[in-house]
Amino acid sequence: MNNDLKSRIGNTALAFRGYNVTNLGRSRDLLMHDAYGPIVRQHLKEASAVCAEIIGKRVDLVQRVRLQRETRLRTYPEAVALIVAMELAQLRLLKEFHNISSHDAKFAFGYSLGEITAVAHGGMLEMANVLRIPLAMAEDSISLTDDVVMGVLFSRGPALVEDDVTRLCLRINADNRGVVAISAVLSPNTFLMLGQGDTIDRFKNTMHDLLHPRVHLRVNPHRWPPLHCSITWQRNLPNRVALMLQTLPGGFVTPAPPVLSLVTGKTLYTDLNARDLLYRWVDRPQRLWDVVDHTLSSGVDTVLHVGPEPNLVPATFKRLSENVRQQVSGRSLGSIGLKAVSGIVARPWLAALMPSRTSLLRAPMIQHISLENWLLEQPVG
Repeated sequence: MNNDLKSRIGNTALAFRGYNVTNLGRSRDLLMHDAYGPIVRQHLKEASAVCAEIIGKRVDLVQRVRLQRETRLRTYPEAVALIVAMELAQLRLLKEFHNISSHDAKFAFGYSLGEITAVAHGGMLEMANVLRIPLAMAEDSISLTDDVVMGVLFSRGPALVEDDVTRLCLRINADNRGVVAISAVLSPNTFLMLGQGDTIDRFKNTMHDLLHPRVHLRVNPHRWPPLHCSITWQRNLPNRVALMLQTLPGGFVTPAPPVLSLVTGKTLYTDLNARDLLYRWVDRPQRLWDVVDHTLSSGVDTVLHVGPEPNLVPATFKRLSENVRQQVSGRSLGSIGLKAVSGIVARPWLAALMPSRTSLLRAPMIQHISLENWLLEQPVG
């Protein structure tokens, strides 16, 4: 397996995870590992120091991981520091113990907080500096969660029309009773919405005035910091980040591997656009689907999922793979013709894409590897 990953790294995409309701994963196993432990401890200590300096409180991520104390919303800053530290630690372990350089990957991307780590890993910005961006926003991000609800908007019919969803959000916002907005485009038929007060309920009650009858909205029971949407404007978060970025050291080299930003889903980080992308990262929806599409069309054969307990990105690829398999009704992916694909009606949004986006047929063929699991499965001399 070691040799297999080493030979595939040049045709691999690195996928960095973001914040979730659980963030420890198998970090304790890596920390307590006889060989891996010292490096993991070092990264956790460094991230603890940065976090403590910014929030003005003592932080001990080593103890949190050792005692398996899961993060909560009230400890959001520690969750941020923990995720970034473990992602960077895992990639260092990959290099130092298994002689596989993640810098040789074809490209990298990260969902939400994962994009911050991808930029740091690529050598564009130092971890201690780039970590200041989400940590400086943490207190206000937590305060904004008090009345924020996440809704999962999905279609069992045609693809969602983003302009129509946005149009309905604007109408609800104009009532001056809270703000609702798109926070992520996970696929053509699935958006994540964040809304204040009863805006998600009002969206649900009126959505069929503008959207297809087979569109549904499910409320997520957990609380989430309202990043990647216009709710952040209420604490001037984008402007405050822009001011930080003006004087932040570094950012003048192109990262290695190249980093594809979810701000647009198409733009690679360069020495000229890094600050602009990080500024827009605060309040622009995460365009995960565009990055999934790019990954499939790029020809990569492996996605290496970095961080504790990777969740949303592998789940998105898994759903797509299952949909493609079911959509072609057991036919050979190598022999299916465009005419057969275009006649599929079980998932209209997918059927509409496949004739022109044949790269979607590659979804079931991509190998997905959870790096923390891989590291713990390997023998270490």
